[in-house]
Amino acid sequence: MKTDKMSVKKRRAPLKKMAREIYGGEVYKYYPLGKYIVAAPGVCGGRPTFKYTRLEVSFILALLAAGKTIEQVVQAYSLSRLTPEAVLEAIRLADYEKNNL
Repeated sequence: MKTDKMSVKKRRAPLKKMAREIYGGEVYKYYPLGKYIVAAPGVCGGRPTFKYTRLEVSFILALLAAGKTIEQVVQAYSLSRLTPEAVLEAIRLADYEKNNL
C-alpha cells in the first residue's frame, strides 16, 4: 500500500510547560527538552540549545558527525560549561527524533 507523504503526520512530543528562572540577573524563559537541552524562544530563534548557552545542539552534533570525539568537543567548548552528559543527551534526543518522525 502506497501512502501519500502529505497524509503522514510527523509525531513530535509536545513541548513541556515553559519554565522561567533568573539567570545572570535576567529572566530566562525556555521549554525543557531534557535536563541539559532547551528551546528558548529568545535564543537562537528557538532552536534547541544547551541550557544557559547559545550553543546550538545541531552544531555540536555536526562536529560529532564530522569525526570529533565527545571529549574533544567538550574541551573545545569548556568555557560554555558543556559536559559529556549534555552531549550524550543531545545524541539520545536526536536518535529519538530520527526514529519517531
